[in-house]
Amino acid sequence: MVAPPWIAVPPPGYGGVEAVVALLSEALVARGHDVTLFAAPGSRSTARVYPLLEDAHPAEIGSSLFESDHVASAWEQIDVAAEGGLPFDVMHDLSGFTALAMADRVNVPVVHTIHGAFVRETKRFYRRHGHKAHLVAISRTQAESAPPGVQIDAVVPNPIKVDRWPLRTEKQDYLLWIGRMDPVKGADRAIEAARLADRMLVLAGPVQTGQEEYFRKRVEPHIDGRGVKYVGEVTGVAKQELYANAAAVLMPLRWREPFGMVMVEALACGTPVIAFPEGAAAEIVIDGENGMLVANETEMAQAIEQIGSIDPERCRSSVAERYDIAITLAGYEHVYRRAIDPDRARRISRSRRRARDPRRRPAKPINGR
Repeated sequence: MVAPPWIAVPPPGYGGVEAVVALLSEALVARGHDVTLFAAPGSRSTARVYPLLEDAHPAEIGSSLFESDHVASAWEQIDVAAEGGLPFDVMHDLSGFTALAMADRVNVPVVHTIHGAFVRETKRFYRRHGHKAHLVAISRTQAESAPPGVQIDAVVPNPIKVDRWPLRTEKQDYLLWIGRMDPVKGADRAIEAARLADRMLVLAGPVQTGQEEYFRKRVEPHIDGRGVKYVGEVTGVAKQELYANAAAVLMPLRWREPFGMVMVEALACGTPVIAFPEGAAAEIVIDGENGMLVANETEMAQAIEQIGSIDPERCRSSVAERYDIAITLAGYEHVYRRAIDPDRARRISRSRRRARDPRRRPAKPINGR
């Protein structure tokens, strides 16, 4: 299992992918699988943990320097294991892009989970490199948005261990928005919806590098401690209590969110979600059953007045039925078995050779010569 190099597993605060890696590794070990986890320093797991770099890099997420160093070091350990007579059966990459781009350079079948949305740049990347591994999408919406020629082997949702989240049927009056302060996440739109509904809004989450101007101009001027409170990044029990006591969680997204752990975590606590129907929100939120899907801030404000009709226990069961760790574990076990099937491996190897054959895909000259 190759986690990203930025944040420890499990994450001390913000860290969606790292939380997924933590739960999946733990579940695989509990099922009797032999799991090695390549992760950032400070990581803990029931799997064997190998930190490959000297430090974690939470302030440098996306740096090609640290990602390539991390992946190359994992490749080296894979070779060492094979030379020692204990080769890995399969490598599961959740680390980013480098491992997929180089997946045909390692003598182990690679499963790659796609965590981001398909946009112009990533569509090109997956067209060029997607054939090198077994691709897993984390929602049907994400899988359906894959560009032509990119084969998605399976859809396996991100997991949650539902019984670790408190169910609260009696709610307080505040609304909650939680996430990173990225414009596409819509903290400013949540503020407007809460204002229109005349309800208090609690904002929680980090201001990451590059998000400072948006926070300063669009969010901070509204924070007054009464109508809008900002509590920063919350973790552990404090985060769970914030979810469990909220009247509703607002998700005014304006991008094709591939999954949305905030929604799943809120629902596990029995808290309804009111969301724009962008990306996987339209899958996770069952309109009128565990929350409401709305078109804009005005409709969101109107929906806030109707949240008393949503049953907290149904919110929780809607997550347990679709996203519990047992479902994710079974999905990945199936993908792993397909990946290591020798007949399938031979077919994929032939297709890779054809894809790399310069007679089939001649490179375009830069200068026309």
